[in-house]
Amino acid sequence: MNINEREVLTSDGGLNVTLTIRLLMHGKEVGSIIGKKGETVKKMREESGARINISDGSSPERIVTITGASEVIFKAFAMIAEKFEEDINACMINSTVTSKPPVTLRLVFPASQCGSLIGKGGSKIKEIRETTGAQVQVAGDLLPDSTERAVTVSGTPQAITQCVRHICTVMLESPPKGATIPYRPKPSTAGTVLAQPHASSAFTIPGQYAIPHQDVLKPPLLQVPMS
Repeated sequence: MNINEREVLTSDGGLNVTLTIRLLMHGKEVGSIIGKKGETVKKMREESGARINISDGSSPERIVTITGASEVIFKAFAMIAEKFEEDINACMINSTVTSKPPVTLRLVFPASQCGSLIGKGGSKIKEIRETTGAQVQVAGDLLPDSTERAVTVSGTPQAITQCVRHICTVMLESPPKGATIPYRPKPSTAGTVLAQPHASSAFTIPGQYAIPHQDVLKPPLLQVPMS
């Protein structure tokens, strides 16, 4: 980390800080984000200015890590949500299903922060739902071998992006307590049950930290070449 990054991290500018957001995707979703020869993720990097890394492919689930200034992060996040919306529209063309499913993303946060997101009597999460129009659900159980929970967000790309802004604000105001053991997907084995509490979700992205990125415990990452 250089001095400039430290200045950004410690400046009092609301959401004008550097964040690391982790998204958890399954193989098909990761393939959609990467694109042919990495063209899609390269475009996302270039147009958003965010650093986007994808964990190795030895497990059914993959961690997509996005790092950058808050506005850069939200732009990259919106591009991912819009790409999933395109995938849903493409699937609907030859489908007999009449109702279009929403874009669904799963974010991952330390469990110690989830109480602040829910609020007293569910007041905060209700406020976020009503303000953004997105659906938000906090999983009751921890992800395997971690101290994190999945937060599922669904709706239109615009509603999801607004929802994530609100969630990040809450998480920045309520830093995680104690040590965080990050969720790391395990390699596929016979009988493995994926950490997917909402199996009916058409498209899912889990994994996000709305905290300054120097505090994040990162799993080993494999960066998709930018060229």
